[in-house]
Amino acid sequence: MTAWVLRATVLGALVVALRVLLGLAMASWPTYGTFWRVACLLTIVAVVVAWGVRDGRTGADGLTVRWLAAGFGAGLASSAVCWALDQVPGLELGDAGLLYELTSAASFILLLVFLPALVGVAFGFTRSRRSAESATRAPEPEFAGAK
Repeated sequence: MTAWVLRATVLGALVVALRVLLGLAMASWPTYGTFWRVACLLTIVAVVVAWGVRDGRTGADGLTVRWLAAGFGAGLASSAVCWALDQVPGLELGDAGLLYELTSAASFILLLVFLPALVGVAFGFTRSRRSAESATRAPEPEFAGAK
């Protein structure tokens, strides 16, 4: 399985699971809607940033395209699955139409995956480069007039 397919599958499944949990939570505790939405959003962002940091520390090439493809796959697949699950009686996921889910919602998920992943990759790359530089210390400087 290629790297972007794995990321798209895991993150798409996470988005679907969180949207289903959000729908159930909103039905049970409608007054805490803002809390549940923010909690789901932060969960997705935290997972993506952590995975991006891990990728950045490895120093692999082509991470931008890999994460863009993963965001596209996760957004499109999770939106289609959420639309299908919304057709099931008893599951309330927002009553959005198929066109909305496959365009606007998929684009939002794409950005929600792609941008934090690149931040994580940049942070991980910087941290790995910094630790590599500190492992090879420079020799102590010699002063010209000290004898």
